[in-house]
Amino acid sequence: MRKSNFHKGYKTTAFLKPPHHHNDPDLTWNVTKYKFRELMLPADKIWTPQLSVDNAINTEIKPLSSDLMVYNDGTVEHSVVMFTTVICEISLYTYPFVQDSCVVALNGWQHRWCGLRVRFGNVSTTGSSHGEWKTIDVALTQMRGRGDRNFLSVTVTINPFGPTVTLILPSILIMIADLISFALPSLGGERNSFKVTLVLSFTMFLLILTDHLPDDGRCSPLLRYHFCFCLVSLVVSMLLSMLSTRIADDGSLVPSRCIKSRREKKNRKDSLDHERDAISSVTVTKSAESILNDAAIKRITAFVENMEEELREKDARQSLANTVDKFCFWGFFILYVIYSICIISYAQADFCKVNNLEFWETDFWESGEYFNESNYNDSYYYYDYYYWYDQGYYPSYLNQTQNYTE
Repeated sequence: MRKSNFHKGYKTTAFLKPPHHHNDPDLTWNVTKYKFRELMLPADKIWTPQLSVDNAINTEIKPLSSDLMVYNDGTVEHSVVMFTTVICEISLYTYPFVQDSCVVALNGWQHRWCGLRVRFGNVSTTGSSHGEWKTIDVALTQMRGRGDRNFLSVTVTINPFGPTVTLILPSILIMIADLISFALPSLGGERNSFKVTLVLSFTMFLLILTDHLPDDGRCSPLLRYHFCFCLVSLVVSMLLSMLSTRIADDGSLVPSRCIKSRREKKNRKDSLDHERDAISSVTVTKSAESILNDAAIKRITAFVENMEEELREKDARQSLANTVDKFCFWGFFILYVIYSICIISYAQADFCKVNNLEFWETDFWESGEYFNESNYNDSYYYYDYYYWYDQGYYPSYLNQTQNYTE
């Protein structure tokens, strides 16, 4: 096996170079009569067993050489080059930390009981890396109880460094920056502007990297849910920051017009009280100069008291806003810690299992549907034979003909 390519759509393209050794009794000769122990013959003139890939969507087989080697005992040696493409569903549940196996069902030609059985030797690989994917191991496996069902289990993994730097790390840094932004002053608008910038930046980040994310399937990556959680958290954090700014500015979540009308009523009431005090002072005092002095002192005193009251209200509003900021900071901090524990636990658990042998479970011949009477006509004959391609076992033909004609 030379190399395998994995790309969007989970198609696997493999370049196989299997050397063949089979025994043909029709090609034996006596070395005492013919002194040659081996011959080179044209490959297109000699029968050779045909290999097939059961789960392939496209297979192209070419002989490696136009000639093949034939020995006096009937052993035939030749090699072919196979370009095959198979559908392989890789579990991307823990992307980019992925390690899974892909199946290449390489067997002899099969037709129910009619076909070839192949015995494999050693399997080796070259060129195990291609892009971010890497082939770890290729093992030959046989389905239990079925000698005619062999497959290459190709274990592949992905280099997590690139996706981690381009996908996971930026999202983590944005979340940390959003959490620390609660330390910025709530008044002035700097914090809200910063949080809005974070939300827009993360949205653009997702739009740009949409094509780089793996496709959805039965095993949708946890990374998609992670991005959804990050976006929702950023928006909620931005809204809470706006509410905190409103509390620090007005001391209430009531719309500003209501607050303004209340303040105007209070100021009118205070001015009327001051005027009444001034009138009462006029009735008590007798000189015009003392009346003016008392009125000025009253106004100055009221102004100072109003300033002190506004400062106390401002300090109270700021204290309440700081309390809200602390609550938001520690609330989001605890939420992120719990989320990190949950996402790691879900990544460790195997919630998504992929069965790449489903094509054999739904095999048409195994279902028995082919042998319904409706599938035959008056001129159909079924030939049942085996050609055993095995070490130390000569080919045999079971010339058994079954006529299904009524």
